[in-house]
Amino acid sequence: MTKSSTEDRSSAPGESAEDLPLGTTQETARLHKWLKRGILVCLVGLVLEGAFTLPFLAIWYGYPTLGFRDICSELMKVRYSNESLECQYPYPFPGPPLGGPPEAAGVDTAKDQWGVQPKPLYPRLGFRELVRIHDERIARQHAAQQQGVPAPHP
Repeated sequence: MTKSSTEDRSSAPGESAEDLPLGTTQETARLHKWLKRGILVCLVGLVLEGAFTLPFLAIWYGYPTLGFRDICSELMKVRYSNESLECQYPYPFPGPPLGGPPEAAGVDTAKDQWGVQPKPLYPRLGFRELVRIHDERIARQHAAQQQGVPAPHP
């Protein structure tokens, strides 16, 4: 008995149809092997990226000086141009998107240009700039308390 020409070209040495995973033909076995390897490399890359993104951003925004809640609150204050906004902690369950309004629902103090492609007008934040903004705001509030004038809230 002779094998057909397609079986000779597609079968890998030492591989029989019983050795292949379910749903894989002999013709596509090599393709599937390289797809698995490529997908595994991409998944490992995504896990590493996710593992290093939060610590890097926390340090960028001022983590050792400011806590996570302070960083969140300062980002909301800069984004919405409203010094009275604070992050909710603990976050209500079930919160958005499962139920209830989002954290800044009804806040219309953002100074952005709205349109098809909105342009944010809040300042770009540099390395640990939230610490400086936080300290300046606290100093303004203390100065206002010293003078007996309530702190302004835009």
